[in-house]
Amino acid sequence: MDKLIKELQQAAAERETRRHFLHTCSTGLGAMALSSVLGSCGFLGNDSSQTNAVEGGIQSDPHSNGPTTASHPSQYLPKAKRIIYIHMAGSPSQLELFDYKPELAKYNGKDCPQELLEGKKFAFIRGVPKMLGPQGKFAQHGQSGAWVSDYLPHLQGVVDDITFLKAMHTDQFNHAPAQLLMHTGSARLGRPSMGSWVTYGLGTENDNLPGYIVLASGGKQPDAGKSIWGSGFLPTLYQGVQCRTDGDPVLYASDPAGISRDVRKQTIDAISQINQQQYDEVKDPEILTRIAQYELAFRMQMSVPDAMDIKSEPQYILDSYGVDPNKGSFSRNCLLARRLVERGVRFVQLFDWGWDSHGTGADTAIDIGLKKKCVESDQAVAALLNDLKQRGLLDDTLVVWGGEFGRTPMQENRDGQVLPFMGRDHHLEAFTVWMAGGGVKQGFSYGETDDIGYYGVKDKVHIHDLQATILHLLGFDHTKLTYQFQGRPFRLTDVAGKVVKPILA
Repeated sequence: MDKLIKELQQAAAERETRRHFLHTCSTGLGAMALSSVLGSCGFLGNDSSQTNAVEGGIQSDPHSNGPTTASHPSQYLPKAKRIIYIHMAGSPSQLELFDYKPELAKYNGKDCPQELLEGKKFAFIRGVPKMLGPQGKFAQHGQSGAWVSDYLPHLQGVVDDITFLKAMHTDQFNHAPAQLLMHTGSARLGRPSMGSWVTYGLGTENDNLPGYIVLASGGKQPDAGKSIWGSGFLPTLYQGVQCRTDGDPVLYASDPAGISRDVRKQTIDAISQINQQQYDEVKDPEILTRIAQYELAFRMQMSVPDAMDIKSEPQYILDSYGVDPNKGSFSRNCLLARRLVERGVRFVQLFDWGWDSHGTGADTAIDIGLKKKCVESDQAVAALLNDLKQRGLLDDTLVVWGGEFGRTPMQENRDGQVLPFMGRDHHLEAFTVWMAGGGVKQGFSYGETDDIGYYGVKDKVHIHDLQATILHLLGFDHTKLTYQFQGRPFRLTDVAGKVVKPILA
């Protein structure tokens, strides 16, 4: 308790400093004459968390003093209530998996035509690379006749539940900015992630679990780091909570040794009282977020271990996903995603690292490493769709699968030298993302690329269009889900994006 009192005294002293004053009024002394800025500094008695309007009435609880994760209504009747977003970090090759291009095989080993190189930027290709034909064996599957290669035999069985977007395109050809653009709507750091926007707009259906949970596999974090599930300029209450699949799901949530749950509750109550006193003095909404996070962490001590305990699942479920209950893996994360959305988590984000198929070694070769990643993930993804469907959850759960960009029809070279293994460079002109459940058509393919899979030639979909469509399925007009920051309203789709209406059920 003495330590807490000292921290409170130090915080009070810091608030008396000029640095704190200037930080709070962060737009500068010259702008302090503006009433809107004075309001943001607290001089007009106006809590900034209450001025961040979302047209249609979705924002902070009007009966509370700050941000909340309580469930909110959407702007209109949603088709999806929750999201499972599966991101294959590094970006799988659409030309080996979904975008069947028999014409490309005819050019295999030939020099790439100059018109495909002039004026283009690539991450690594230099000089004149060789064309590279598809390495997977394609066939049509299901009543929809969707083309899927033999790299994904389990997914072949669920294609009639899927909508394929085959002419996706992006503005970024390097991993970190492309991942940021995909998940935050901007290639620069500082914007809220899609999951944060969704929980800001809708809240959570379970007060004992975070509304936005992240599960990572593959041994490494995505290139853009934790910023792609950060809350940006939204209150930190809405950032993604990364759960571990080994050991404690969330670090430091367990009671310390020798501390009972009752004592922990008394400690948190004392901390909340001190934080409330500080908020009453300075009206900083981040203090309310801090209070809410402490209280949520206490509730999570009971709810998270239960949600993450897959050993309670029947053996046939574990077998269907291909899960070893004693090991963390992508397949385990797929099963956890179903358990989490079943318990009311609004947005579950899966990141699996290792899909960057450059051909610099066997692990990044499209005929070796990519195939291995498909073996590790294919069964679990198909099982997830079937499991959700059998439980009646797929109808209002939107599942999204994809990477941050595509792969080139040319074989990658480095400094003009052919690499020892077959690989493809980053490609922003065309790639495939698929969606299932949650209000999209079943067994449908939208968009086309040219004969070699280089350009989208019909029904192209930009990243912002995908984001607008996801928000639409959740019941939002993407142009009206906004947050006032630095003098203007920001949104996930920035100043672009249109809903891809032809894929809607």
